[in-house]
Amino acid sequence: MSNRDPINWMLSEAIDSLTRAERLRQQFFVLQSQAGPREACWEPPIDVLETDEEILILVALPGVDPERVEAVIEGDGVLTISGQRTLPAELRNARIHRLELPQGRFERRIALPSGRYAVSRFAVNGCIAFRLAKS
Repeated sequence: MSNRDPINWMLSEAIDSLTRAERLRQQFFVLQSQAGPREACWEPPIDVLETDEEILILVALPGVDPERVEAVIEGDGVLTISGQRTLPAELRNARIHRLELPQGRFERRIALPSGRYAVSRFAVNGCIAFRLAKS
């Protein structure tokens, strides 16, 4: 059989599609353990950049108020970013034709290099940016 065999190609494409779907499911709908019962949440995509002076984390959260997002550095050196993404009140009774942006509780945990940081945040192009100045 050659690499151009249509059956093998279709099977390979189907397996790749299933792998991508599972990766997205894991990314957006993760069960997080809490002190109480387990609560379903999704993980927003992030970019993490580092310079000599700071770590910059961009979190894709369009439509989320930066002031309503919690960012906590835990004792084990993990930054936890969490909050809630909900439909605007004026759209809650609207007929939905397509809803692709995840809604509900989100949480993202990011391991940080050891050190001390001063954290600030700002909104930029549909993202919430966290600037962790090294001290």
